[in-house]
Amino acid sequence: MGPSTPLLILFLLSWSGPLQGQQHHLVEYMERRLAALEERLAQCQDQSSRHAAELRDFKNKMLPLLEVAEKEREALRTEADTISGRVDRLEREVDYLETQNPALPCVEFDEKVTGGPGTKGKGRRNEKYDMVTDCGYTISQVRSMKILKRFGGPAGLWTKDPLGQTEKIYVLDGTQNDTAFVFPRLRDFTLAMAARKASRVRVPFPWVGTGQLVYGGFLYFARRPPGRPGGGGDMENTLQLIKFHLANRTVVDSSVFPAEGLIPPYGLTADTYIDLAADEEGLWAVYATREDDRHLCLAKLDPQTLDTEQQWDTPCPRENAEAAFVICGTLYVVYNTRPASRARIQCSFDASGTLTPERAALPYFPRRYGAHASLRYNPRERQLYAWDDGYQIVYKLEMRKKEEEV
Repeated sequence: MGPSTPLLILFLLSWSGPLQGQQHHLVEYMERRLAALEERLAQCQDQSSRHAAELRDFKNKMLPLLEVAEKEREALRTEADTISGRVDRLEREVDYLETQNPALPCVEFDEKVTGGPGTKGKGRRNEKYDMVTDCGYTISQVRSMKILKRFGGPAGLWTKDPLGQTEKIYVLDGTQNDTAFVFPRLRDFTLAMAARKASRVRVPFPWVGTGQLVYGGFLYFARRPPGRPGGGGDMENTLQLIKFHLANRTVVDSSVFPAEGLIPPYGLTADTYIDLAADEEGLWAVYATREDDRHLCLAKLDPQTLDTEQQWDTPCPRENAEAAFVICGTLYVVYNTRPASRARIQCSFDASGTLTPERAALPYFPRRYGAHASLRYNPRERQLYAWDDGYQIVYKLEMRKKEEEV
């Protein structure tokens, strides 16, 4: 060893004391931290055990309640099914009783209605209509109903062209609009994104109400004449009929409807003033005027020139009427109540005089959503295209000969 060795030892010994003290304090700190962590873990375990016990108790309490609720739900479901079955059976019984003891037609006869020729319009009035076809059928009952979808607002019209060679569907939404949707076929209309499949046809004037008609490749609709927004003078509420070519998208003819003081023909459809209809015989118009504000009027139109060929004052009341259609020259008027209920054909008028009101069937329509905004008869398919509170519905009809007993 050299003379500096004792000094080095003394130096190391002098530094070892503080290092040992620091290590001791570090160990004590770590022990305290571990003890705190162990205490907190123990608390967490206690809380977890307590929460698990509370959850088990809650589960044990809820299981019987859930079983009781499930039994009550099944009982309510069974009761609802039973009530639904009773309602359906009651409706069938009511329909049966109605067929056995039919209600009297909602018809009022007076001298004015059944009298001679009137003074309005151009053409014969209240004379019997001479049929141009051999069509002699009348409605026996509404056989079935099919709800297609919901498209548009509460009022509108959808239909096919009864003379067209295609399966196109025409949809006219709203009572004041100028754009019609045209779908290539019924399947395209029923799709979820139907509007993307449709082409749009814009007419030069907005239509009034839901009385439009597609017939022979033309769209027939009523509009307000220019300069007469509906008020003033002898031409108050006069409407102009428009014949619009759907392929060329041009107006090919127009005519002022030969009736003054028009009022809505249907008491429950206030926006429609002229309701156009087509059947096996051609083109018709249902309307009403202030001259007899209690009953509907019927007119036979020439589809080529829009001239009025004949007119009739019918015995069918306006009150509670919601829509109408024509089959084989017979007008059928559908009635309802202001709180929407089951609609019913309660008045018919045969322009040819073959079918008397006493021999006409008065069938109910099946239950649905609200009230009919429009009904369009397709003579080729023998079914109705209905617009009901935004829902598009097809009614299949069962027919019988007019001469057969009800």
